[in-house]
Amino acid sequence: MSAVAEVRRAIRWGVRHGFVRKALGKRRREGDITARLMLEPDFVADPFPHYATIRAQARVVSNGIVLNTAHHDLCTAILRSPDFGVVGGPSGRPPALLRYAVSAGGRGPLGPVEPPSMLATDPPDHTRYRKLVTRAFSARAVAALRSRTEEIATELLDGMAAGGAAADLIEDYASLLPATVIAEMLGAPVEMRRQFLHWGEGAALSLDAGLTYSQFRRSERDIEALQEWMQGHFAHLRRHPGDNILSALVHAHDDGERLTEDELTSIAMLLLAAGFETTVNLIGNGVGLLTAHPDQLALLRAEPQRWPRAVEEILRVDSPVQRTGRVAHRDTEVAGERFRADQVVILMLGGANRDPAVFADPDRFDVTRPNAGDHLAFSSGAHFCLGAALARMEGEVGLRALFDRFPDLALAGPPRRRPTRVLRGYASMPARLSPATVGA
Repeated sequence: MSAVAEVRRAIRWGVRHGFVRKALGKRRREGDITARLMLEPDFVADPFPHYATIRAQARVVSNGIVLNTAHHDLCTAILRSPDFGVVGGPSGRPPALLRYAVSAGGRGPLGPVEPPSMLATDPPDHTRYRKLVTRAFSARAVAALRSRTEEIATELLDGMAAGGAAADLIEDYASLLPATVIAEMLGAPVEMRRQFLHWGEGAALSLDAGLTYSQFRRSERDIEALQEWMQGHFAHLRRHPGDNILSALVHAHDDGERLTEDELTSIAMLLLAAGFETTVNLIGNGVGLLTAHPDQLALLRAEPQRWPRAVEEILRVDSPVQRTGRVAHRDTEVAGERFRADQVVILMLGGANRDPAVFADPDRFDVTRPNAGDHLAFSSGAHFCLGAALARMEGEVGLRALFDRFPDLALAGPPRRRPTRVLRGYASMPARLSPATVGA
């Protein structure tokens, strides 16, 4: 990268993260709990007591930068309100000085939190994008994928069993299962799945605010690499079209009416990365919870019909997505709270999912919980997760197959959490497999 390009990257980091990080650092030194949740590893590792503290303080807590809430009803109402939109969407023009700084920083890669990403656009564009891909993630389409997902799980478990008594459940299983499924769905080469996982790890960093410069640089480099590969793959699909989502998107672009080049690239990249990023966390978090609660695992073995409910409880107790943001498009009142236009609200989904007003004894992991599915792990409203049905199916298939194959599976040491704050999951999870089945 040239010196000029590196300077522009530094400006982009300053505008998007540096100023925020400095402001958060000041708040942290003052003892602000919301800033500590963003910056302190101990708080990131176990945020749940701190969500409860924030919830007890008020329905809406300001840290002088943004508003925050961990109340389930308020989070739900904001997510569903037409008076709020995604941060990054059409929420008004920034101040002139900020517009100049953004211009001086130049355009970076097509990250997941910048338009035209579906995560950063509101209707009508968001609606148009979703219509192009919704059918591929319908309940019927996901049901048809179940048997293939079971086959992939078996193949991965066979490989683990042949590899000896030890395994890393994230590297060897939880990551590869959804990465293989989404690659096959999209028509991307399965042999590149580990590379996709590496690029996705860098892209996931960009969801957080207040990144260090080294994190920001790594994120942009990985997004740039994925973007370059994806645009090359489009050329391949034009020569060799197939019956898959990416081919359909390329066709929509080439029609010249439905997708621009940026829209095509952004949607394709998001589908690929989002297709495995959160499900890796769902499976890993599920293993962590079930190995820590053997009574709940024993119940699932005795009554396997409870697995779908267990997946909902995993999503509730240890949500793969911990927070999201919304901005008020206009002065409004939602769920009894007033908001001014352009105010940004951080919705602490991980906290809302343990709100005692909705979930009795909310910190208890209970695979029989009747209302476990009332969680907000997949958001709500217009931006409800497109791949929710797929993630649920993969979580159920992946976890059940793992514990059926290795009934004596145990962690071989402390698992290591990912450093991200929006996404919550494990980077590694060493385990001992069932001795009776190793090498089978």
